[in-house]
Amino acid sequence: MPVAEGTEPVRDPAIEKPPQDDGMRILTSRTRDLFFSVALALFIILFVILFVGQPVKVEGGSMEPGLEDQERILINKLVYRFETIERGDVIVFRYPRDLRKSFIKRVIGIPGDRVRVAKGHVYLNGQPLPEPYVSEDYFDSRSDEERLVRPDTFYVLGDHRSMSNDSREFGLVPRANVYGKAVFGYWPMEKLGTVR
Repeated sequence: MPVAEGTEPVRDPAIEKPPQDDGMRILTSRTRDLFFSVALALFIILFVILFVGQPVKVEGGSMEPGLEDQERILINKLVYRFETIERGDVIVFRYPRDLRKSFIKRVIGIPGDRVRVAKGHVYLNGQPLPEPYVSEDYFDSRSDEERLVRPDTFYVLGDHRSMSNDSREFGLVPRANVYGKAVFGYWPMEKLGTVR
């Protein structure tokens, strides 16, 4: 509609939208911020679980007394990209005879070591291996002929020797099967602390 020069145009309320309420704008902004915060938190949690750490449940008593059946622990999935696997590490790996299963055991022999078990006692490179993590009640009388630990493999044993299916049964564990190091127990609360 034409407007005479120097006069204000007439506003038609049916056509123009009223200005948005400030309260609604703040609510929308807060909702958007909350959505992005939750999305970021979920992304970080997913990243940590997939690439850095993962909560797992110990099943069975083969690592007693250090780790008990049904105990919840965190494993570090990233550590072995930067560090080597060492004797004494408690590792989580895919069972060599069925890759769908995961086992948790202690590394006894690393590449180049010679490991022999005689009536439950471990000899590493010809010398008796001190094992403070094995309770006297948990030794067994099984033996295993001396094995040379080949490159990219590990000799592993459970701490509760009489209940453990380990390298004495299934042989050496390939490096490719290892996917984490047990680092922290978080449940039950009385077991809260570093895995040793």
